[in-house]
Amino acid sequence: MPLDYTRPEGDVIRIFGREVVACDKEKKDLPWLIFFQGGPGGEAPRPESKKGWLKRALQEYRVLLLDQRGTGRSTSVSYQTLKRFATSGEQADYLKNFRADSTVRNAELIRRELIGERNRWSVLGQSYGGFCVTHYLSAAPEGLKEAIIAGGLPPLNRSPDDVYRATYQRVIDRNKLYYERYPEDVERGQDIVKHLMSRDVVLPGGGRMSPRRFQQLGLVLGMSNGCERVHYMIEEAFLHGAASRQLSYSFLRRFENFLWFETNPIYAILHESIYCEGVASNWSAERVRSEYREFEIVDDQPVFFTGEMVYPWMFDEYEYLQPLKEAGEILAAYDGWPLLYNKSILEMNTVACAAAIYYNDMYVERTLSEETAQSIHGIKLWLPTSTITTACASMARRCSGVCWTWFMERYESTPVT
Repeated sequence: MPLDYTRPEGDVIRIFGREVVACDKEKKDLPWLIFFQGGPGGEAPRPESKKGWLKRALQEYRVLLLDQRGTGRSTSVSYQTLKRFATSGEQADYLKNFRADSTVRNAELIRRELIGERNRWSVLGQSYGGFCVTHYLSAAPEGLKEAIIAGGLPPLNRSPDDVYRATYQRVIDRNKLYYERYPEDVERGQDIVKHLMSRDVVLPGGGRMSPRRFQQLGLVLGMSNGCERVHYMIEEAFLHGAASRQLSYSFLRRFENFLWFETNPIYAILHESIYCEGVASNWSAERVRSEYREFEIVDDQPVFFTGEMVYPWMFDEYEYLQPLKEAGEILAAYDGWPLLYNKSILEMNTVACAAAIYYNDMYVERTLSEETAQSIHGIKLWLPTSTITTACASMARRCSGVCWTWFMERYESTPVT
């Protein structure tokens, strides 16, 4: 595929997709469903068994799991591959081509190759994958038979600052829920932070574990098992070594593997750009964070974890993000991002479209998603309003698509109000 679709005669990159089909349907002429993974910067799932949303989809579709550009078996983006560029400016120019618009252009070329120009396929997008699907609806709706979005209706006409002001509040609520569930972790979190402030703790793979890096464990708090994952990490953080109490090697290794910023650097470098159309992010999450005292490290309050935010200091403290620091600064200051969503086309949408929005979603703000839904003609919206069990049962009754199974898998143990 072209690296830059404004220069199709220029450099090319490889895009990989994996076909998945039920064994008993392999020879049948099934319709295609393409799946867009969350992220940005996440490769498609590697199916090991038939379960969750995939089990439901394989009842009637031939599924294409697309490794979005820069991920998985597609041409990789990492600190190693970006070394081939002589300057940080060249790295930044290369990375500008890795947003949802280019991903959808890739998908359209694949569609025409697989099923022909006049034939349409179905799409399913999860989280950031829903951002890709929404761009698809506004950029190339002629390629779509139907569109399903699970927790990923992007904000329209909203600045990155608007997005982070909304999501920080959700993260605060999630922290309160966490400490209500595990009140003993207030003291444990404070102990870990005091330990990190009193000495340098180097992680097994390099890089410093600082208090603000520790706070990033909150990235998973929005998942159904997120509170448990954080709790089980920090309850076993310390051991008594030969001379003193210290953070265990086991904890440090688990912590290091917990976050994927270094293995999937597109997430760190381009995350804020997914909210940018003709504006620069200027490290929005870092600036907006200062408006919320809850995330300050203060002796007399619990350590509040942060969420799905990236910060400029990460390019100092993460060993394998350091080579990308200057490119990250260039992209944070870049204000030439093209438009991702054509609101006038969305308002005239004729593609069958369904979306699940989650009431207390920590990653994609519900109220902003509801605004977007009002701009997509004909969209069918599902919003849980009481308990997860009731909501899932309702969706199972009403939704003939594949998103409700994924919904149950992600949120099955999380109460909502």
